[in-house]
Amino acid sequence: MKAAVWHGPRDVRVDEVEDPKIEEATDAVIKITSSAICGSDLHLYEILSPFMTEGDILGHEPMGIVEEVGPEVTHIAPGDRVVIPFNISCGHCWMCDRQLFAQCETTQNREEEKGASLLGYTKLYGQVPGGQAEYLRVPQAHFGPIKVPEGPPDDRFLYLSDVLPTSWQAVEYAAIPEGGSVAVFGLGPIGQMTSRIAAHKGARVIAVDIVPERLELARKHGIETLDLEEHDDISDTIREMTEGRGTDGAIDAVGMEAHGAPVGEFAQKAAGLLPDKVAEKLIEKAAIDRMSALYQCFDTVRRGGTVSISGVYGGMVDPIPMFQLFDKGVQLRMGQAHVKKWIDEIMPLLSEDGDPLGTEDLASHKIAIDEVPEAYEKFQKKEDGAIKFVIQP
Repeated sequence: MKAAVWHGPRDVRVDEVEDPKIEEATDAVIKITSSAICGSDLHLYEILSPFMTEGDILGHEPMGIVEEVGPEVTHIAPGDRVVIPFNISCGHCWMCDRQLFAQCETTQNREEEKGASLLGYTKLYGQVPGGQAEYLRVPQAHFGPIKVPEGPPDDRFLYLSDVLPTSWQAVEYAAIPEGGSVAVFGLGPIGQMTSRIAAHKGARVIAVDIVPERLELARKHGIETLDLEEHDDISDTIREMTEGRGTDGAIDAVGMEAHGAPVGEFAQKAAGLLPDKVAEKLIEKAAIDRMSALYQCFDTVRRGGTVSISGVYGGMVDPIPMFQLFDKGVQLRMGQAHVKKWIDEIMPLLSEDGDPLGTEDLASHKIAIDEVPEAYEKFQKKEDGAIKFVIQP
């Protein structure tokens, strides 16, 4: 089969690799019909490359048709249309019983001191082959796959794999009071959906980015937007818009590669020039992130408010303004999305007529699998109006 394979920093190729097969009684194999490129994949493209191995298959946002199931998989069958969550969870361990699926103890990567395994996401998280391919082996398929109805296009359901539950959790974690306000920093796929979900739930949303196409897409869905580069101090601007206090919640939908953090950018690029083993240790013990977006969240949220972090961070010695956070009484919530915790709340919105969350217009590009290398480059450079790439093998 064809698959998007990591060969080195900024070097993704489409290779012919061996077809997956059933290896455990709880496995399934699906034929991919759609798979998306995530902003988190861009971290693997460059910054987190020391934790990658040449030959790793990328991708953690797939859906498709079930080809084969192991003997312990009973809730899906060949021919079913399914979405696969990005985190691999068993559904019955201590953590899963508490709906903390991203911390599943059955697939936890204890040697790396990390949580549940993820599809296509570095040796830190299990080095499980991902879904930017023609076929995918799905571990823990007795629990993970989400069966979806026939009929509507893939776009309606594909984002259940990551974007929608991550965005839903980001809004929930922001603890926005009824009729309250939230600032969303970053209008990539997560920021777009986070803004729409918060607005759907009745919040006033003020979204910040620097890319014209992303700002325009948010405005199309009725979101108030601010271009970061047009304001000397974005937090002052948002306070002026909110009676001088700031927003009730703030959501960081950017993560470790935020624009406008030259020191963090230099440190990340310097680590990338080191031999992998040296870089691994440096990142694990002394890495810092580009934290501009997070600092803006801290500054923008009102006193007693909540900052929700959905953007991925990897630093171990990131400087945090504890005096500011303590003085303001800010609450923090963060982490990988517990995908299946949120599915029952999201699914009715996907089944309704009218597509209230606008899932069908999120993809800026639909591509064949052979176009993946160029797509990664465009996505990283934010070229050609890149917001979301969907691969249709």
